[in-house]
Amino acid sequence: MTIRAVVKGVGHYLPERVVANADLETLVDTTDEWIKSRSGIERRHYAAEGQTTADLGTRAARAALADAGLAPNDIDAIIVATSTADLTFPSAATMIQDGLGMTKGFAFDVQAVCAGFVFALTNANALILSGQAKRVLVIGAETFSRLMDWSDRTTCVLFGDGAGALVLEAAEGDGTNADRGILSADLNSDGRFRDLLYVDGGSSTGTTGHLRMEGREVFRHAVEKLAETAHTALAKAGLTSDDVDWIVPHQANIRIIEATAKRMQLSMDRVVVTVQDHGNTSAASIPLALSVGKARGQIKEGDLLVTEAIGGGLAWGSVVLRW
Repeated sequence: MTIRAVVKGVGHYLPERVVANADLETLVDTTDEWIKSRSGIERRHYAAEGQTTADLGTRAARAALADAGLAPNDIDAIIVATSTADLTFPSAATMIQDGLGMTKGFAFDVQAVCAGFVFALTNANALILSGQAKRVLVIGAETFSRLMDWSDRTTCVLFGDGAGALVLEAAEGDGTNADRGILSADLNSDGRFRDLLYVDGGSSTGTTGHLRMEGREVFRHAVEKLAETAHTALAKAGLTSDDVDWIVPHQANIRIIEATAKRMQLSMDRVVVTVQDHGNTSAASIPLALSVGKARGQIKEGDLLVTEAIGGGLAWGSVVLRW
């Protein structure tokens, strides 16, 4: 008998305010065509005044619990991937725990920027395989609109707010790559490239700061590293690209998504794409795409998925799972 961490439920939440590219033309020196041609983004959601990352995460968590048919106290642990927690401390995870009315278990945040959900998912898998938890709620939630420098037209148009969540549950498998659940993972980071994508503030500097990005260099690293980590994770599971039903990538830029799929020799009709509707929601983008992909009828039980992401650090990685 082999224990696997199997997806029991998935859900997401998007703030009510939708900001189309045309709306940004009144704020920034940009155009709808410029944004779409470089990123594929057509619209994004922004959190309302007073609406926090924990608020978004709580709503996504409730949706995932409902999909799983579970109550908050059925959960043993909450892991939240975010770079935009409400406060320096306590964690967004403990705030979501309270928001759900969950009075047991433990909760903590993971910070790996856009790769955060992959890192959180891998940690949740480890908790389940080690017996520390039977059910883990894994959440990606961000309010990146609060980090934008509105004088930097090349980056401020790319990001949006949102949250996605899934419930992982321990289940018995046969120990083969035909099992449902997480089959393998690959995590990486290299701090030498930290200046390519960062926020120029933090608690020790006394400022919140703004997001800074070297777009060309991030693009180059993303295409190379995302395809490599996906192939590595597939090889760990004894699988190849031919076995993949869906790539569910970090939704940063359609050109990165297309170039990565090409390197993996997969057509775009096997890629779940939501970047046009949400923009880059950082750690929230993969669980958002998983939830939307299921709701669309794309992702079905038994499908083999590869999720991959890269973010500031640089940090990057991938997870192979059977839905």
